[in-house]
Amino acid sequence: MEYDVVIVGGGPAGLSAAIRLKQKAEAEGKEINVAVLEKSAEVGGHILSGAVIDPKALAELFPDWKERGAPLETLVTQDRFMVLGPAGQISLPMPMLPPIMHNDGCYIASLGNLTRWLGEQAEAMGVEVYPGMAASHVVWEEETGRVKGVVAGVFGIDKHGAPTGDFQPGIELHGKYVFIAEGVRGSLAKTIIARHKLAKDSSPQKFGIGLKELWQIPAEKHRPGLAQHTTGWPLDEFTGGGSFMYHFGDNYVAIGYVVHLNYKDPFLSPFDEFQRFKHHPAVAEHLEGGTRISYGARAITEGGFQSVPKLAFPGGALIGCSAGFVNVPRIKGSHNAMKTGMLAAEAAYDAVMAGREGDVLDAYQAAYEKSWVYKELKAVRNAKPYLSKFGTTLGGALGVAEMWLTGLTGLTTPWTLKHTKTDAASTEPASKHKPRVYPKPDGKLSFDKLSSVFISNTNHAEEQPAHLKLLDPSVPIQVNLPKYGEPARLYCPAGVYEVVYADEVARTDPKFVINAQNCVHCKTCDIKDPSQNIVWTTPEGGGGPNYPNM
Repeated sequence: MEYDVVIVGGGPAGLSAAIRLKQKAEAEGKEINVAVLEKSAEVGGHILSGAVIDPKALAELFPDWKERGAPLETLVTQDRFMVLGPAGQISLPMPMLPPIMHNDGCYIASLGNLTRWLGEQAEAMGVEVYPGMAASHVVWEEETGRVKGVVAGVFGIDKHGAPTGDFQPGIELHGKYVFIAEGVRGSLAKTIIARHKLAKDSSPQKFGIGLKELWQIPAEKHRPGLAQHTTGWPLDEFTGGGSFMYHFGDNYVAIGYVVHLNYKDPFLSPFDEFQRFKHHPAVAEHLEGGTRISYGARAITEGGFQSVPKLAFPGGALIGCSAGFVNVPRIKGSHNAMKTGMLAAEAAYDAVMAGREGDVLDAYQAAYEKSWVYKELKAVRNAKPYLSKFGTTLGGALGVAEMWLTGLTGLTTPWTLKHTKTDAASTEPASKHKPRVYPKPDGKLSFDKLSSVFISNTNHAEEQPAHLKLLDPSVPIQVNLPKYGEPARLYCPAGVYEVVYADEVARTDPKFVINAQNCVHCKTCDIKDPSQNIVWTTPEGGGGPNYPNM
C-alpha cells in the first residue's frame, strides 16, 4: 500500500502530524494521503500519562479546541510540592519554585482520552487510521539505507514460529516519508537510530518508569484542580524519583510514582516502592475510602536536551517520545510531542508538494532547533544531570537555582552536563546491596502485581511467540542471577519475569520464566536489563493493555 506519509504510532505526536498534513493540504486545495498505524486495539488504548497537560501545542493545532470539545476538563487551580519523610512532610512554598515548575493554565485530564479525540479529528479529515496494526519491521532500501516503509499486521504465528489457520502475512505500507512515533524505546526507532548512527553526537538516553493508578474517591474528599507532587521518601537521596497526584473529573484521583532507572540497587522494586508510598499519611488521606479502578506502567524518556538524537534520516523522521522531548522538571512532554509532530509534518508536506521523496528532511531538524521545544528543553538541560550527580537535595537545589537564573535573566549557564552511561550500566552487583523485604499489600491502599495487571485490561493471544526475546537464553540464570540477583523479576511492574526453582526451599535448579501475556508494554526490561539481553518486540496488533481514562 502506497502513501505520501506513513506514521507509526497513533499517539499525540503521530496524530498531530497526520492532522497538520491534512490541514496544510486543505488550506492549499491539495491532496495528501496519510496512514497512521496503531498497535493498540483502539486509538488511545496504550496511552499512559499523569497527566497535567499544557495546551500550548493543541492551541496551535486547533485554536478552537474548546469549541470542538477537546477533553481537557479540569483546570489546575492549586499547585503543591512536598518533600516527604518516613512519617511527615514539608510543603515547599510555590513562589520558591521557578515559574516553569508551576502549572498555571494547564489542565488535568486523561491523555488517553485526548488521544482518542485527536484520532476522531484525524479520521474526520481523511486520515486513514488503522488500530490493531503493529508495525513489526522496517522496509529498507538496502543500497541507500532509506526507510521505504514498514511491515504491519502480521497475525497467526504460533509459539514455534509456524503459521496457524488464522495466519495473515502482514502488508508493506510504503511512504514517501515515514514518521516513527512509537513512543518511548520503540523497536523500529532503535533499529533506525542504530543503522543511521543518529545518536552518535548525543548523550545516552535516560529513562524513568512511571506507575499510575486511577482511583475514584468519596465526593467529600475530592478537590478538583489540585496538582500535588512529592519527592523524597520512600526513595533514598541517590535514587531519583517522585510522585504525582491529580484530582479531576468524576471524583477521580490520578496517582502515580516515577523512579529514575539509573538506580543502582538491583533489589529495588519500583512497583513496591509505589505501593509503599501510598501509605504515607500525606497520600493516604486522599485515597482512604476510595476504589482503585485502573493501573498501568510506562517508561519515560528523561535524557532531555543533550540526549535528543538527530531527528531526520533518509526517508523519514523521529517525532515525539521516539526522540525524547520530555521536560523532566515540568513533568510534561505531550505538548512537545505534539509540536514536533507538527514540525515534521510541515517539512514533509513541503517536500511531497515539491515532488521529493525518500531524502533527509533537514527542514524538520532546522525547524526543531528554532522552536519553543528546543528553547524549553535547553533551559532545563542540567536539571536531570544535577540530580544524578549530586542527589535529590543538592541536585534539586542546583537545578532550581539554574532555572531561576534562566527565567529571570534569559541567560543560560555556559555548561551542559552530559549523561555518561546508560541506565542498564548503572545497576550495581547484588554483593553491594542487601535484599529488600517489602510490606505485604493490604488490599485497600496497596496491592500485588497480578491484581494490578488484571485491572490494566492486558491481554495477548496465547499461542503467539513471546514478544520478549532473549539474545542469549543462558544469561538470566548464568549471569544475571549470580551477579545481580536477576533484577528483571523486580523492575518489571507486571510480573512478567520470574525465577523458579525445582526446590524452592533449597533453591536448586533455577529456571527463568517469561510470562509474556502479562506485559503492559512499558519497555523497562529493554532499558534496565544489566546485560542488555532482553529485546522488546511488538506482539500481534491489538495485544497489551487497554487503559480507560488513563
